[in-house]
Amino acid sequence: MRLTPEELEAARDRVVPDVVAGGLRVLFCGINPGLMTAATGHHFARPGNRFWPVLHAAGFTPRQFRPAEQSALLDHGLGITNVVARPTARADELTAQEYREGGRLLAEKVARLRPHWLAVAGVTAYRVAFDDKHAVIGPQERTLGTTRIWALPNPSGLNAHWTLATMAEEYGRLRTAAFAES
Repeated sequence: MRLTPEELEAARDRVVPDVVAGGLRVLFCGINPGLMTAATGHHFARPGNRFWPVLHAAGFTPRQFRPAEQSALLDHGLGITNVVARPTARADELTAQEYREGGRLLAEKVARLRPHWLAVAGVTAYRVAFDDKHAVIGPQERTLGTTRIWALPNPSGLNAHWTLATMAEEYGRLRTAAFAES
């Protein structure tokens, strides 16, 4: 889908609904919706975003889903939300206050939905939202009630430090932990 710059800019005020249900195995949490996501209503919709290929490569899905198929994640015990709801062209447009408020709202959402794991796709976003300056990629000591937290690499194409293969390996570690539980 090709959108004009005007169509993308018009998406800045749109709310992108979460893909959630109670008791999910893993609730994936992006930083915030990009403009392509806001324009389409589909999470991780930007063509260069590696979320959908990584999810499949890590074994979470039987095939690579398209963003428009996001609701099928629920059949696999998976969901999607964001730390901050406001769509932007780049994550650096967000303020520290927005991250902190997003972390507070996310904790409330997790308390309500009670997923087994909250997987935050972006360790920097996790650090700011939850005031954990020393967090690293992987499982965190902190929990939200009974929900465990895993900080994942951001699947944005701008995160060149992580390849598709190394991201799939880290996401696969989460999958193993999440689905090994009874």
